[in-house]
Amino acid sequence: MDATEIGLWGVPLAILGGAIRVSTPFIFVSLGEAITERSGRINLGLEGTLVFGAMSAYAVAVMTGSPWLGLLAAAFAGLCFGLFHGWICKFPKVNDIAIGIALMLFGSGLAFFFGKPFIQPSAPDLPAIPFGAWSDIPQVQAALDVNVLFLIGAALAAFLWWAFRNTRAGLILRVVGDSSDAARAMGLNPNTVRLAATGVGGALAGIGGAYLSLYYPGSWTEGISSGQGLMAVALVIFARWNPLGCFAAALLFGGAGALGPALQSVGVTQGYYLFYAAPYILTLVIMIATSSPSRSLAGAPGELSITK
Repeated sequence: MDATEIGLWGVPLAILGGAIRVSTPFIFVSLGEAITERSGRINLGLEGTLVFGAMSAYAVAVMTGSPWLGLLAAAFAGLCFGLFHGWICKFPKVNDIAIGIALMLFGSGLAFFFGKPFIQPSAPDLPAIPFGAWSDIPQVQAALDVNVLFLIGAALAAFLWWAFRNTRAGLILRVVGDSSDAARAMGLNPNTVRLAATGVGGALAGIGGAYLSLYYPGSWTEGISSGQGLMAVALVIFARWNPLGCFAAALLFGGAGALGPALQSVGVTQGYYLFYAAPYILTLVIMIATSSPSRSLAGAPGELSITK
């Protein structure tokens, strides 16, 4: 069946499928950044972590033949980047935003250097669940072919939303993020908590990178991330540091990213490429809408540098 035969129904169908595919790395990176920022630290280096995670996953999957080992390698690489970021930022008068930008460039450069031998080889893909197997229409099947990482990301968002409110670890994270003095009064070490939170955030960003190289688009190239690590920071602010909000916002970003390909799939051949810029325009609009010199961001951790 040709792509245009299902008519205008192909647009929402393509947007649905695209939102699921495109949103998955956003989900993991934004959840990781939500954990990090809840502790009172911002990590702008997630773009570099995402790219290096994508390269690590692809390289290990090529060498071992296992996408799951590639996924673990990406998570470990992200953990190392996060711990390194957290360790540097514990020193006095070190700016976490400046360090994040430096690590973003460092991670990207490192990935490009070590990833050159893996541009041509083919790696095995992460598995997907064919929720559209009931249909005979290829477009429906493709739209409802859901990667397992999307489902894991949805479950993780719900778990973190619950954990932030109902567990001791969640309380510790929120106390450290809101007031270092209050945390010390409770006998907590803010640097240790932030180090752990930044490490976990980096590991989740690495998993997001593994999805890019091992499923969608499913290859390793130097421009694979397209700025998704940086856009995830805006997404967290838009979601007001709420994990469920991060999941919903990731779907919104994913749907925006799928708009151009959706129009192309139903035969729109002129101007559709302008819609490829939708995620970046949405990021800009969100940053402008959430910025105000006269009021603080609702729900923002008190120790976060962008709120001071």
